[in-house]
Amino acid sequence: MAETVTSDVLRELAEFRAEKGCAISLYVNLDPSDSPTAGDADARVSSLLAEGERSQGANSNHLTHEQRAGLKTDFGRITDYFENEFSREGTLGVAIFLAGLDNAWRVLTLSQPVPDKVRVSREFYLAPLVPLIGRGDGAIVAVVGRERGQLFGLRNGQLVEIADQSEDVPGPGEQGRGSERHIEKLVTDHLRDVADELDRRLRRLHTTQIVIVASEEMHSELGDLLSNEVRNAVVGWTKADAHATPAELLELARPLLDEARSEEEASTIERWREEAGRGSRASSGWSETLEAASDGRVEVLIYQDGADHEAWQCPACGRLALEGKSCPLDGTAMEKRDEGLDLAVHQALAHGGTVWAITSHRDLDPVEGIGALLRY
Repeated sequence: MAETVTSDVLRELAEFRAEKGCAISLYVNLDPSDSPTAGDADARVSSLLAEGERSQGANSNHLTHEQRAGLKTDFGRITDYFENEFSREGTLGVAIFLAGLDNAWRVLTLSQPVPDKVRVSREFYLAPLVPLIGRGDGAIVAVVGRERGQLFGLRNGQLVEIADQSEDVPGPGEQGRGSERHIEKLVTDHLRDVADELDRRLRRLHTTQIVIVASEEMHSELGDLLSNEVRNAVVGWTKADAHATPAELLELARPLLDEARSEEEASTIERWREEAGRGSRASSGWSETLEAASDGRVEVLIYQDGADHEAWQCPACGRLALEGKSCPLDGTAMEKRDEGLDLAVHQALAHGGTVWAITSHRDLDPVEGIGALLRY
């Protein structure tokens, strides 16, 4: 089963730093259009592992004999995993994070593709996971009719039933099963039960997105029964055939969820633009944003999908800068790093911030593709 990528998952991975050995981060793209057969996937994995073994991080002069032996063992463990444990079913990508000498092993099988990457460092490489956050996982899809009341949760790219409030309600004109007024009361009671269950699930799952599949008649009747919290979480209504499968329901819900994400992006960008225009709680460009991330001031790190820049990092305290010089905090000579975005992501998460890859708008292009909303 593919795993949901959340800010909490990223923060947990960002908190890790190898103390005894090295940290391997491996990303494999398993999109059928790129890796149609098992042989293609095996070749992709083998190529990435060979690249990792040849990488600068795996061949640093600073590594001890124990660390080199640990890396060899870890690469062998990844090979064994793909040969004997991994199942590709329902998976479009996989990310593995491993540091054997530090007892760290985490596999994320993903419902969306990721670019092929392998990195050997002290920290896990996380930037490829950021665009997967907020892609609808955790949303609720409610299918509602006079009798039907099924609630599905979006988990790992698939709809999974989480509640069934369906009831046997007589249809219009059925004789011997109660008056028309009584039947309509049964329908209203049924819809109220569905509305109450939606409210409970909303609070329990802490979701912010609900899609309701219902006829226009049900739209009106159910809408009046929804709590304010549920009403505010509904991102759209749609209709479906009576026997639509979960996969078909997801196909109907996906455009509404994507539109809601795009609107959330636009809202975040507008907030950033207003703060930046006032010269207030916002950073623009790499220099300002790296400094703010190092100071723990980033509330939301935002960047144009695909943006990256080399940066410099203090090996003693981790502080980031756009130009190489002595660390302003401790005077240590800073080291050049190729992937400034990943460094900024780590700093933002480590200080309790969140990260957001902007995929539907190009508003950050004039500021080098990166900025942040700041706490102060």
